[in-house]
Amino acid sequence: MNVVITGGSKGIGRAIALAFAGEGAAVAICARGRKELDETAGELRRVNPDARHIAFPADCSRREELIAFFEKARENFGDVDVLVNNAGVYREATLLEEPEGLLEETLELNLLAAYHGARFFSGGMKTRKSGHIFNICSVASLRPVVAAGSYTISKYALLGLSKTLREELKPFGVKVTSVIPGSTLTASWEGVPVDASRFATAADVASAIVGAFRLSVHSTIEELLITPTM
Repeated sequence: MNVVITGGSKGIGRAIALAFAGEGAAVAICARGRKELDETAGELRRVNPDARHIAFPADCSRREELIAFFEKARENFGDVDVLVNNAGVYREATLLEEPEGLLEETLELNLLAAYHGARFFSGGMKTRKSGHIFNICSVASLRPVVAAGSYTISKYALLGLSKTLREELKPFGVKVTSVIPGSTLTASWEGVPVDASRFATAADVASAIVGAFRLSVHSTIEELLITPTM
């Protein structure tokens, strides 16, 4: 099994990468931060030393770097069974007061990176009549986060992309799951006094994704909503 994950060096992406490696997968990840990328690559090798993992430095908001990562994964893996479009950015700013250009920057990473990934890998999946695309959306895909206007717009759009892809790929046996995490405790909360009981964990999000992938060809989870219990 071969898995490609954008933004896979920390947080939810890292948890997903390690979870699939634990299932015996070869995993390709990309990220901007080289330090975290190398650390996660080392963890992948420890979890599954028999697979050839890929850790590729790339800014997913830059199309040429993103496509270079995809090409590297295809060159090494050939067929890709799972694509996880996880790369994203969150900036707090109300829509009418945010800096000029923030919406365009947010859409480049939160929406267009997933669009390019789906277009790059879906052809092979259609030919094989198998494959699974996971798009990491957000509860902001369902209801607006007023304090993060552009982020909300991008996540609404990503959910729309997922729904459209699902209908296009369904006749070919390719699954598309919209993953909708609520507040999730990751390194981005470091230094902020928070009650951990009010957050989901990245490991639980990853476990739910692996579980969705394990379903037989006869079933699919179209939307996976994961929220804190408190």
